[in-house]
Amino acid sequence: MLKKIDHIGIAVHSIATARIFYEQALGLHCERIEEVPSQQVRTAFFSLGETKIELLEPLGEDGPIAKFLQRQGEGVHHIAYTCDNAAAQLEKAEQAGCQLINRTPMTGAGGKQIGFLHPKSTHGVLTELCSAELSSAP
Repeated sequence: MLKKIDHIGIAVHSIATARIFYEQALGLHCERIEEVPSQQVRTAFFSLGETKIELLEPLGEDGPIAKFLQRQGEGVHHIAYTCDNAAAQLEKAEQAGCQLINRTPMTGAGGKQIGFLHPKSTHGVLTELCSAELSSAP
């Protein structure tokens, strides 16, 4: 079951540059910066109430964020929802006809278990399902 919007992922060329806007213009505080090698990305998190803003900077030229930036430029990349169990939520989405990017959850930023639904089956929005359930990992 979905519980809340966990975070909104925003693709940027440079966290160092984008961070200035979020801190100075919006007054948010960067809580942590983390590299997620499995996703070829560096992330920076800012809290706004119960929701986080996640800046996504590519670690190289071949990862998914680098490719997104080449196609789309900077901007909203995905919306992530907190759920009880990412594996179960992925299965439910697939049974409802959604195209999965990940059949089983993988470990993402903050150690969360994450899986993505393809935007072709979610009305154009890359959708991430995340949970703290380490037992849901393959």
